[in-house]
Amino acid sequence: MSDYRINTKCVQGGYTPGNGEPRQIPIIQSTTFKYATSEDMGKLFDLEASGYFYTRLQNPTNDMVAAKICDMEGGTAAMLTSSGQAANFYAIFNIANCGDHVVSSSTIYGGTYNLFHVTMRKMGIDFTFVSPDCTEEELNAAFRPNTKAVFGETIANPALTVLDIEKFARAAHAHGVPLVVDNTFATPVNCRPFEWGCDIVTHSTTKYMDGHGAGVGGCIVDSGAFDWLAHADKFPGLCTPDDSYHGITYAEKFGQGGAFITKCTAQLMRDFGSIQSPQNAFLLNLGLESLHVRMPRHCENALAVAQYLKAHPKISFVTYPGLEGDKYYDLAQKYMPNGTCGVVSFGFQGGRAAAETFMKHLKLAAIETHVADARTCTLHPASATHRQMNDEELAAAGITPDLVRFSCGIEDAADLIADIDQALAQV
Repeated sequence: MSDYRINTKCVQGGYTPGNGEPRQIPIIQSTTFKYATSEDMGKLFDLEASGYFYTRLQNPTNDMVAAKICDMEGGTAAMLTSSGQAANFYAIFNIANCGDHVVSSSTIYGGTYNLFHVTMRKMGIDFTFVSPDCTEEELNAAFRPNTKAVFGETIANPALTVLDIEKFARAAHAHGVPLVVDNTFATPVNCRPFEWGCDIVTHSTTKYMDGHGAGVGGCIVDSGAFDWLAHADKFPGLCTPDDSYHGITYAEKFGQGGAFITKCTAQLMRDFGSIQSPQNAFLLNLGLESLHVRMPRHCENALAVAQYLKAHPKISFVTYPGLEGDKYYDLAQKYMPNGTCGVVSFGFQGGRAAAETFMKHLKLAAIETHVADARTCTLHPASATHRQMNDEELAAAGITPDLVRFSCGIEDAADLIADIDQALAQV
């Protein structure tokens, strides 16, 4: 499938049925798998043979869908997880341990910020948060001898800042560490971070990839480009024997293109068990098949809404990287010339009270802790996903108390604007 264009990969990637086999990816809804001998199963436990023995580690349905996303991103290996949050945790914890350090963009999703700033710090991993607009000098100054990774979001949720992937990749590689990018909002339809120097991509597949609010999930994709053995002293988990797997050295046995995902599956999924169910993977694949059709409509609707809001006297600011004049418009044109995402963030002349009044009067757009869905949904982050942040942390994440995140679905743009218009009339 590597020679096909992204539209074809969305529809047919990951699975090619043989003669008389199911046309659709089959749901292998089984916890376990039968073998003829203990020796056969032992080879699987020793990572000497490929196959399936327990769905907590791997499942055929999940692997076929992961292979499709891997092909779409242009990677070498991928795995599904139970959520985007699990994907980001695994991607970092796979290479950073107690006593290590990670550099992260400050304008990231509130749940990810809390994971890094609170929970993973309790595990002994420190984080330095830098502005996505920092200079290269400021970015390089954030690194320490024990830094193991750099993290950012292609389009930040909900600040909608655009990550300068090449800048962050240059800094990461200069310090011998990989760049991990959450590509949830852009999707590989609009941006393929590996082409700009990124090393690991994560997704909350719950969002555009599923697209219908049907199943929570996540994915990690390895580019296969980062040379772990060239920086073996920084990554002992990949470059020294793993006693829990009979002394296997992942980077040597599975190579540059397979080591990261193999370790993540065999070690972290084994121990934490954040699996995506085969049923959810099946639903995810149905969403992927129309992703290339839906994304242009999401972007078209968002641009129309952003243009309408920009001219409205009750709106204090509009943030949408696809809107000409936006602070990140030029970066968006560089990395995502065919479109960005369907999410628009905006604030009110009347402050937080006006934002809350506006939300109450929406009729078509639903208030949900969700985003990037076929149906339009909206949220007041300071009251919900970023509620745990103080004012200083909110500001660093690019969020004001009056900010509303408006996720444009694939309805008619005129109806979305009419709903916004009638709600604004009540402010």
